[in-house]
Amino acid sequence: MGWRRQKSIGNLLLLGLLSALGACKSRKPLATPELPQTVAQPTEPLRMGAERFEAYADLIANRKVGVVANAGSRVGTVHLLDALLERGIQVEKVFAPEHGFRGKAAAGEEIQDGKDRKTDLPVVSLYGQNKKPTPAQLEGIEVMLFDLQDVGTRFYTYVSTLSYVLEACAQQGIAVVVLDRPNPNGDYVDGPVLKPGFESFVGLHPVPVVHGLTLGEYAHMARGEGWIAGAEQLNLTVVRCTGWTHSTPFVPLVPPSPNLPNWEAIRLYPSLCFFEGTDVSIGRGTDWPFQVVGAPWMESQGFDFKPKKRAEAPKPSHEDELCHGADLRAFAQAYMSVHRGLYWYWLVDAYRQAPDKSAFFNAYFDTLAGTDELRLALIAGADADDLSRRWKPELDRFKQKRKAYLLYSD
Repeated sequence: MGWRRQKSIGNLLLLGLLSALGACKSRKPLATPELPQTVAQPTEPLRMGAERFEAYADLIANRKVGVVANAGSRVGTVHLLDALLERGIQVEKVFAPEHGFRGKAAAGEEIQDGKDRKTDLPVVSLYGQNKKPTPAQLEGIEVMLFDLQDVGTRFYTYVSTLSYVLEACAQQGIAVVVLDRPNPNGDYVDGPVLKPGFESFVGLHPVPVVHGLTLGEYAHMARGEGWIAGAEQLNLTVVRCTGWTHSTPFVPLVPPSPNLPNWEAIRLYPSLCFFEGTDVSIGRGTDWPFQVVGAPWMESQGFDFKPKKRAEAPKPSHEDELCHGADLRAFAQAYMSVHRGLYWYWLVDAYRQAPDKSAFFNAYFDTLAGTDELRLALIAGADADDLSRRWKPELDRFKQKRKAYLLYSD
């Protein structure tokens, strides 16, 4: 049964759920997935890099420390900054990524320099006037601690913040200690690899959309592949997690950003973020960001929603318009939990439904994809199976290169 005989996202949602339960008899299982075999899980307790103070205490003792952190930077239930100060560590400055130090700002909202209200320490924005720390901002710092919860995609900006911090510190002779955390989408690698000429803050390096690396592994790769200026001079230490492999399910205790409030959103995010470059809403301005998909012109699958302006979504797509579409939360729970790959069917079907194909894409789409190939393939009529196969050669090459930098088993 080919794609063009499918009627809607709703049919695909049902088909995916049935396939996930092994009950789909009418066609092969959704073209892309090879559902993972049972893997041996770690027997030791899960501990974040930040929680392993014994592994990095000597690197920061009696030194002036900078900290790149946000709301999810925790040592147990205590914020990393508070834990460091309680241990007498001399923290000089905090550096804040997108969404701010406390993780409250909306996506794309400029972050201002300021002070942390609890500790009165200066907070330097890395999502405002500059995204790479300046020499003046780094003055007086001897070692930089980096602790952010990533979600494993090239267009999630924390990986770009990491790259700029590594480069700036290498150029200023400042040691970097990455306190590693699991990647909740670290069990697969998929999507187009960034092409030259498409570099931006949502994609700096030639990696796939879903790179399958923790930030610690990415840091090693950025240095090893020479993606950052002064890579050979970078003094880098990664404090590994314990009790985790790339096949170990992981749900962050603190949402990594305001519009990824739960596991369903995190797992759907790699496939749904492409819609940010289209005329389709993925639920910003609702209670279900990155868990629903719809537009005023789409076929209703029994689920309608109306995006509203909110603090975490000040300018949502189709604000105050009734959007017709699908609720993908059940699909995430039943299928995306075990599907190791991007799910292209929603994007293909939405483009098929669009009444005005010329208005479907906006200028951001190619930037997110890191290439114009995806957009041109959709325009040419590629189906989901075509897209799943299209990136295989370059993904195979990346996976081979990736092996040299893995700190955790697949």
